[in-house]
Amino acid sequence: MAAFEDAGTTLEFRGRLSSICDRLRESDILSFALDELASDICLLLGCEKFTLFERSGDGREIVSIYRSGGEPGELRHEANATNLPGMVAVNKELIRVDDATDAQELESIHPRLKADPKLVVAAKRQAYPLLEVPILHHEDLLGVLEFANKNGALPFSDQDVVFAQKLADALSTRMRVEQEAGSGPYEMLLAKELVSREQIEEAERLAMAQGRSVPFILETEMKISKTAIGESLEQYYQAPFMAYDDQIVLPERVLTNLNRPFLIRNKWLPIAERDGRVVILMDNPNDAARVLDIQRILPGFELQYMVGITEDILRFLGVEPEEDVANIEAPQAGLEELIDRLGDEIETIGEGEEDSGELINENAATVIQLVNKLIADAVEMGASDIHVEPSKGTKNGVVRMRVDGVCRVSLEVPADYLRYVVARIKIMARVDISETRLPQDGKITCRLYGQPLELRVATLPTVNGESVVMRLLAAGEAMPFDKLNLAARNATVIRRMIEHPHGIVMVVGPTGSGKTTTLHALLAVINTPERKILTAEDPVEITQPGLQQVQVRSNIGLDFARALRAFLRCDPDVILIGEMRDYETAHSGIEASLTGHLVFSTLHTNSAPETITRLLDMGLDPLNFADALIGVLAQRLIRTLCSKCKEPYTPEGHEIEQLINAYGPEYFPELGINEADLMLYRPRGCSHCGNTGYRGRTGIHETLEATAQIKEMVVNKESAAAIKTMAMEQGMRTLLQDGIAKVFKGETDFRQVRAVAGA
Repeated sequence: MAAFEDAGTTLEFRGRLSSICDRLRESDILSFALDELASDICLLLGCEKFTLFERSGDGREIVSIYRSGGEPGELRHEANATNLPGMVAVNKELIRVDDATDAQELESIHPRLKADPKLVVAAKRQAYPLLEVPILHHEDLLGVLEFANKNGALPFSDQDVVFAQKLADALSTRMRVEQEAGSGPYEMLLAKELVSREQIEEAERLAMAQGRSVPFILETEMKISKTAIGESLEQYYQAPFMAYDDQIVLPERVLTNLNRPFLIRNKWLPIAERDGRVVILMDNPNDAARVLDIQRILPGFELQYMVGITEDILRFLGVEPEEDVANIEAPQAGLEELIDRLGDEIETIGEGEEDSGELINENAATVIQLVNKLIADAVEMGASDIHVEPSKGTKNGVVRMRVDGVCRVSLEVPADYLRYVVARIKIMARVDISETRLPQDGKITCRLYGQPLELRVATLPTVNGESVVMRLLAAGEAMPFDKLNLAARNATVIRRMIEHPHGIVMVVGPTGSGKTTTLHALLAVINTPERKILTAEDPVEITQPGLQQVQVRSNIGLDFARALRAFLRCDPDVILIGEMRDYETAHSGIEASLTGHLVFSTLHTNSAPETITRLLDMGLDPLNFADALIGVLAQRLIRTLCSKCKEPYTPEGHEIEQLINAYGPEYFPELGINEADLMLYRPRGCSHCGNTGYRGRTGIHETLEATAQIKEMVVNKESAAAIKTMAMEQGMRTLLQDGIAKVFKGETDFRQVRAVAGA
């Protein structure tokens, strides 16, 4: 019997699989997550053990980075056809063998394949099944996942293959995030195998010895095309690449007041100017010190940045590569003096200052300008968070922006500069600037281009220095209900749910999944003069006329439970409680709903059915909870394809089959999809979306309505899987299914759906 059948029903199997994939994607440390999940993975696949291999930097080997069961030692395999994992690494195709000790079976796959003597011993005269799965990001190999010794020496089934591939997809997401976190300007060249890490190191050595740039050495000594180098630099710096072009005429009006030797030393120059906008070409647009200098030197201009190779920049300035560049490599003049001056300015900032005033001020000090620019850029990019992070020793600190749920490097800040930036942010947030040993929380209230803006600030003492995270809370109005992008069935059910005069409606999902936006959209539908609506939120991000909104302040004892008790004395019709995070709040919310109030609240759960079991696990009375419950809306946010550059294509048969299997063959006909004429969309990348192929996010939803049958199951405290089965029979569709429906509409792609909803 297959492993998933041993685990219970197919539905339970899918639930466990989804939970494992979610845990892997969300893990901070992959090895810890694998330790926790190893037994579950082996149980569901019915195997003795598994090994996770990672591709080496030069691509010649795959090296084990995790072995289940705590097996000691590192395994290394050459990436070639002499071994199964190595062959998968080369061909990037799955291999399934019934007996890895059978020489004939191995030779039928490839003549060079040989049985591993260790496996022959481990098999103990039984068959030794193996399943080898490539871990891919697009077409790039990240590693190989090996499952060994199916229980009972049985062959791995087709269902096992499906499970293994989904697990590999989840690991691909996690491993790619870790790799990108450490990627450099030449990562794309490495990924395309145009150059090895050893060649990069050699290029760095030659560049230092010859006084040249690394890209110049890669082009001239190692014969890498300038186009490929430019694409790699463009991806890393998130700025357009420009090569030398003798047809370009430099903007004389801007260059008039600039000193040519200074520009040569600092490797930047204005390349174009129009209507007050100046385009700056430089070799490192993430260099905060030079960016600050450029802003100081060119006040009043709107600046845009492009990345170029140092030698090309010098050619624009009249310096040919053959010329002596010793003087060009001289240190930047005046930088130490500038930093000293900034230190003096930082000490005097904040006295009598009003941070609630207009944020952009061209006369502000340089550090103030930098912090202001970070915030302004974050708003312009649509970022939700700004991360200011120190690095070890004297390495540059990094500023990252989270856009559409994904972090991207925005700026590098010199280590000595970073402490002034952190100090400025702490002053704006009105926290203790002298306290660097303890975490602190604060708030910045300001105006940007005349619009109010609020940022929540959290400082964290790390071993490398203080790190700061600023979360942008742009004050706004409620989103219209019709803009929530709900499926027709979900919209109908939710409108029916909020028409109840009393009861409780839950909106659930992880942090940052848009729960508050959805709740306010629901409140806006029922927000009429006849209804008294009270809300307790942390923080109050969205405001609506007609709502009485309370900001929770735990530091003075005003938590959700206390706010709810106060609300009941104020004769409300509708109550919104930001989160039911404990028994007291949940119990009070249920009691309020049973005494004639319509209650809205949130919880951090993975699905709508799990919400019911989670609340029951808190200790709520099942009978009261069943009486009170109206329904649960679970949601996630997924990245949407850029409307400017998304590319239509005709999917191949295996891709359509994958979508059908993920949606559920028994449910697929309800979508009314004609497979013969099916057209999907994929990301391409343009300036509008920062060359990512994605811009913006939308919601995927799962709506469970508390029907009589569901209420009976709540009273009987049945499992989340059983509740899910009943809900789906009554019309509920899962987050994954809703996401796939949006794939067919051309709003996103399956990769994004799997990354958020699992598969």
